[in-house]
Amino acid sequence: MGMPAHDLGFHTVDDVLAIPSDGQRYELVYGRLLVSPAPTLQHERIVRKLAMALHVFCDRHGLGEAFGVIADLTWGRRDVLVQPDIFVMGAADRHARGWEEVRHVPLVAEILSPATRTYDRFDKRRVYQDRNVALYWVIDPRSRTAEIWTPEAEAPVVERERLVWAPAGVGEVFSMELNELFVSIESQLGL
Repeated sequence: MGMPAHDLGFHTVDDVLAIPSDGQRYELVYGRLLVSPAPTLQHERIVRKLAMALHVFCDRHGLGEAFGVIADLTWGRRDVLVQPDIFVMGAADRHARGWEEVRHVPLVAEILSPATRTYDRFDKRRVYQDRNVALYWVIDPRSRTAEIWTPEAEAPVVERERLVWAPAGVGEVFSMELNELFVSIESQLGL
């Protein structure tokens, strides 16, 4: 009889879903377990602001739905389970009954924190590129920048001014100034 795969350091979606809730975030990247603490208040404020703006844009243009919630995306794989900070579920998945059915994700955004910097920039980025996520934003509140990744990119484009998304077939582009995103958060904090 063989050893369970997780005893060898390889985990499955079932292993991750069986972990009791303890306030940590558990994700899975090609069998490798990623563990990070719960997001900070500043992090969640940025998530809310950007997710709301994307929601309005997606709704206006019938582009699917924008989410800023913890969702277990697997693309139907047993060795991948990621929880993007913000993502757009494409219109083709509008009849999905659960996160496990979602296959079309045209945009993902992750907000960096000290605990997730490596996961978001390297581990999860590879998943998003492999799953053909058309646009991946890695937003860094500390440097007030965003890394822009596409599926074929070998290095990011670093944006210091604005986030832009130009979905195919839509005459309008989504655009949000990074200063607007960060300044609004800072003003809430009295900075």
